[in-house]
Amino acid sequence: MPLPFLTADRAIDTTYDVALPFDDRERWRRPYRPGPWRVGTAALVLLLASFVLFAAVVIALTGTLSSAGLVFVVALAVVAAALRLLRMGVWVGARGLRHVRFLVTRTTPWEQVVSVRTAQRPVRWLGLPRTVQGQALVLDRRGRSAQTVPPLLTTHDADFLGRLAAFDRASDAVEAWADEYRRR
Repeated sequence: MPLPFLTADRAIDTTYDVALPFDDRERWRRPYRPGPWRVGTAALVLLLASFVLFAAVVIALTGTLSSAGLVFVVALAVVAAALRLLRMGVWVGARGLRHVRFLVTRTTPWEQVVSVRTAQRPVRWLGLPRTVQGQALVLDRRGRSAQTVPPLLTTHDADFLGRLAAFDRASDAVEAWADEYRRR
């Protein structure tokens, strides 16, 4: 009986970022994996949510149900924030390029995309106001200047901080998807 996990007799597959030929091209997909800063922050937020849920149970057992319900709603909001944090990033599909941020999601149809390119420029460090010199994946749209559109990916965001090779692979993958879908 073959086991689905990696065993000693099976070689490690290094092409895990390549889409499989039977995958549905109509689905939205992120061409890279979430980075350790994003996953670690989401894990800490989920840990906080577990404490808030425990507090809701304690309040329900010792206090009023209305206050326990309020704390439970707060815990659900914290869980939703952690899941949204994990969902953030750039998604590509047959309909366009989707840039998911914490509160805003923007979808740009492929007909409006002029180019997707990597540029050397000042970028925000982990989304904070402090800027450092780095690389950014920039989207050029028809009728809009590149300065008004925020960068899609940067070398100093939560997915790629300290992982320059992963940024290069992800930006190359997004550029390749953009080239492929703009030609259709």
